[in-house]
Amino acid sequence: QAGEVYNYASKMAAMSPTINNLVRPVPSSKRLVGLPMNTEYEALAAEGKTAHGGSPLVAILDEAGQVQGPYDAFFEAITTSQGAYEKPLEIWISTQGRTDGDLFNRLIDDAAASGDPATVCHVYRAPEDCELDDEAAWKAANPALDLFKSRQELIDGAAKAARLPEAENTFRWLHLNQRVNPFSPFLSRSVWEANSAAPDDEAFRFGEVYGGLDLSQTTDLTAFVLVARYNGRFHVKPWFFMAEGLVPERARADRVPYDVWHKQGLIEATPGKVVALDWVAAKIAEVTTGLPVKAIAFDRWRMPGLMLEIDRLGLALPLQEYGQGYASMSPAVAALEEAALQELMQHGGHPVLNMCAGNAVAIRDPAGNRKLDKARSTGRIDGIVALAMAMGVAAMNKEEPAVSTPMLRVL
Repeated sequence: QAGEVYNYASKMAAMSPTINNLVRPVPSSKRLVGLPMNTEYEALAAEGKTAHGGSPLVAILDEAGQVQGPYDAFFEAITTSQGAYEKPLEIWISTQGRTDGDLFNRLIDDAAASGDPATVCHVYRAPEDCELDDEAAWKAANPALDLFKSRQELIDGAAKAARLPEAENTFRWLHLNQRVNPFSPFLSRSVWEANSAAPDDEAFRFGEVYGGLDLSQTTDLTAFVLVARYNGRFHVKPWFFMAEGLVPERARADRVPYDVWHKQGLIEATPGKVVALDWVAAKIAEVTTGLPVKAIAFDRWRMPGLMLEIDRLGLALPLQEYGQGYASMSPAVAALEEAALQELMQHGGHPVLNMCAGNAVAIRDPAGNRKLDKARSTGRIDGIVALAMAMGVAAMNKEEPAVSTPMLRVL
């Protein structure tokens, strides 16, 4: 597309007698040379290895939404090469990426959250739950509709998406500028975000506290989640663990910013190349001390090793075995789903937990029981599984309302 921009720019210059005398096109290298100041415009192929060494004052970056994951060598090469200028300018033009963890979406979300005065962000998108044929939504996402954006293209695309469910995500992504998953997650983005209020620390001091522990393989993500039931709401606090020696490798393989989250304190990196169970046990001891914890759900996987560390620390934890098969997890999945749909949770929008929620799908056995599963091989769901387990034991330990004993008074 950079080459197309060059072609249009050179044609514009050729059609203007004034500009034509000021610009010399160099078609062989797709460059435009500004003669008075000897400035250059150059169209670059998106190759990270060949993009180093330049020093652009203005960088126009197109279609960053196509980048999967939080990192791209080409975009990094361009944006880190502007240090020679006091006030360089970057212009990013793209549809959004598919998911929250993709490069362009992270920039959009950072602009919204940080309020950085050096960043101006305009996002034209349709409302998330709009109908495919909602023409007001079309206009919201396409301000150039009926100018140089064809209305007929949207009419045809919406009709195709209505006929073919597999075409709906692509239409919503590319024409309505919505973030989409290529699969249907267990909890939709809108439902999950409706429960993103910050948890209340008071709930963990005075409510009923339950835990869920999902121990991973030695090289994967481990999650521990506490849920406090207080005044009819569920307050959520998660902790995540990953082997420090594998954080960069996992970030590249999964295309997820584990390294950034580790630096932000959102993931505990344990020494070595396997998740250190002594660190996990110590953190559980730290965060549960002084809290009215009624039960901590765990699966048998790797639990003997963790029990040794718990015993070594002299901890007395209310551990409750909770299998991760269909029969055991189905009530937990139902409890989590019910609380989320009724907007009774406050999970705080923890980025790692957000990722896990977005990666989880519910699958059924022949009896109709449900459990959570990964939608793709590299998608981590440990946090949402641990949350479901905590909700499951909370449902099992629900206190019955006190029943008063009838009293007969004789006067």
